[in-house]
Amino acid sequence: MKRIVCLLIGLQLLAVGSVLAQASYRIAKLKYSGGGDWYANKTSMPNLIRFANQNLRMNIFPEEDIVEPGSPDIYSYPFIHMTGHGNVVFSDAEAQNLRRYLLSGGFLHIDDNYGLDKFIRREMKKVFPELSFVELPYNHPVYNQKFKFPNGLPKVHEHDGKAPQGFGLIYQGRLVCFYSYECDLGNGWEDQSVYNDPENLRQLALRMGANLLQYATTVVE
Repeated sequence: MKRIVCLLIGLQLLAVGSVLAQASYRIAKLKYSGGGDWYANKTSMPNLIRFANQNLRMNIFPEEDIVEPGSPDIYSYPFIHMTGHGNVVFSDAEAQNLRRYLLSGGFLHIDDNYGLDKFIRREMKKVFPELSFVELPYNHPVYNQKFKFPNGLPKVHEHDGKAPQGFGLIYQGRLVCFYSYECDLGNGWEDQSVYNDPENLRQLALRMGANLLQYATTVVE
């Protein structure tokens, strides 16, 4: 019996190792300073990765990494997700590093988890002083990847009763940063038990997140 159990465990570890070996790349969550809860939505990214791997065959490593804006490791990730409710502060060095990352082909998704807006607009001005967020039209490619969103972002949670909006920073014709506002997209990626959101709403959120991943890793502008 002991030999059988050991064999089963070994096969399970081999299967896990095989899955990890097949992963083409990793994505990351941004750990920023300022006191805001960068670590919010703990189950969101693994769920999004699983959804994208199953539906888009993206072969992303099943768990997200954590990266800081000033770290040289940031260049290892084609897609970085940022969320939270509170204050954000980028040092000058972090802002310059983040700018170089985005100009080198990286992509940043900022998801306002309610309360992030005034801080992120201020800090992204350090990264791109010459740019301002612009609302993207519904015919933009981010809304028209594998999944179609003819009316823009889904509204996952109500806060101020505002319509969800998708903003972008566009540098020389390329979307380098997508900012989902009044949407709570990342909340929709969480385990169903966290917020008890309707499954159809969760699916919409996951589909939009998958679109962002697909756009960030395949679209050349």
